[in-house]
Amino acid sequence: MSSYFTDLAQQYIGGEWRPGTGSWDIIDFNPYDGEKLASITIATVDEVDEAFRAARDAQRAWAEVTAHARRAVFEKALRVVEDREQEIAEVITAELGGTRLKAGFELHLAKEFLRESIQLALRPEGRIIPSPVEGKENRLYRVPVGVVGVISPFNFPFLLSLKSVAPALALGNGVVLKPHQDTPVTGGTLVARIFEEAGLPAGLLNVVVTDIAEIGDAFIEHPIPKVISFTGSDKVGRHVATVAASHFKRVVLELGGNSALVVLDDADIDYAVDAAVFSRYVHQGQVCMAANRVLVDRSVQAEFTEKFVAKVKALKTGDPRDPGTVIGPVINSSQADSLSSVVDQAIAQGATALLRGATTDNLVEPSVLTGLPAGSPLLQQEIFGPIAFLIPFDGEEEAVRLVNDTPYGLSGAVHTADVERGVRFARRIDTGMFHVNDGTVHDEPIVPFGGEKHSGLGRLGGETTVEAFTTQKWISIQHGRSRFPF
Repeated sequence: MSSYFTDLAQQYIGGEWRPGTGSWDIIDFNPYDGEKLASITIATVDEVDEAFRAARDAQRAWAEVTAHARRAVFEKALRVVEDREQEIAEVITAELGGTRLKAGFELHLAKEFLRESIQLALRPEGRIIPSPVEGKENRLYRVPVGVVGVISPFNFPFLLSLKSVAPALALGNGVVLKPHQDTPVTGGTLVARIFEEAGLPAGLLNVVVTDIAEIGDAFIEHPIPKVISFTGSDKVGRHVATVAASHFKRVVLELGGNSALVVLDDADIDYAVDAAVFSRYVHQGQVCMAANRVLVDRSVQAEFTEKFVAKVKALKTGDPRDPGTVIGPVINSSQADSLSSVVDQAIAQGATALLRGATTDNLVEPSVLTGLPAGSPLLQQEIFGPIAFLIPFDGEEEAVRLVNDTPYGLSGAVHTADVERGVRFARRIDTGMFHVNDGTVHDEPIVPFGGEKHSGLGRLGGETTVEAFTTQKWISIQHGRSRFPF
């Protein structure tokens, strides 16, 4: 595994592995034990420019390659991931503190998205559109946008980089990928190495490991990329959207969430507890779809709360390499400090800690809080960590109001014995996704994924991916002669 952090601690531009020319290094640490994994000299504005130019130049020939020939690259990329699965899992564990369970979950979805990319290469279809003009033939072509800029996050970096990179390439585009500074290998150069081994032509995929302190908005403002695909916080997403719009670029934004899992009065309590614990604490709660808020009908509150707290208490916090560990480290010390502060603020505002976890370095044990005042700003924001807020409600009307009382609208879930009651409830919630009798954390390659309100713009998955990374071109043919008024 160490060879990954040695060999891949570089920039990947125009098919060449090379160091950056910036004046400082990004240091890649293991969030669990603080081990220095790699030191990567950052890319400069000039190297960002080189990366986009390389992608543009390589894309011209790639767009002419048949879809069936492009498909072969993704078939091989999938085989590379399958052959290296154990090694990639170890990289995920080392670089972002993912438990074995989390690494397996991420790899499973990554392979599913690669499989979908194999099919996606064949998905775009043209159309013949009738014309009112005699002898006129209208052809509508779906063509690649050209170059896509991808900015990926630290929480599921391998999956969420591939989720944009693979489809964009499969649809005939070039790509420049900027991974998060905390996960430059898993979210960046590892992806490049996989496609290099799969035979992707040089220059089509470029990876720049850098920081906004060095390049500012150069990645978004660059004239070559036509689409920016960003996954991260709504604060940064707002900035990305503003800058991109000023340069007439399209954006796909997958942003934060403040999802709720709702337990109605007729729910299977044991099952709802299992779903809620997973939905809140998977990958230490560092998931945009995680159930920040667990809403429980007051008639079943006591039973649910007792069982929920007992299950959370049993979750093992510690070394992510240990198969028994459920809660590994959060990504860095700043995040750990912020989460400790959230618990302190909640208690200061009148909340009761049914379970208060300790923080040791980057290990944040799970906490369960209840009684937070309805007007607390903490109920409005995304809590990216292992802290659950239990909120009682009286009847469905109050539940709907509480679930919607947030600036976010990404995911959610409701538990009930009556499936159609659950569907009716789901239809009243202002989210892009909602699940009946399940958890809040789901992603499937052919289903549109995305949110409402501050949770993002656009969708990825199935036909929406084709729409995101292609554009339409109208070509008309006049059979015979047109008549002009002068």
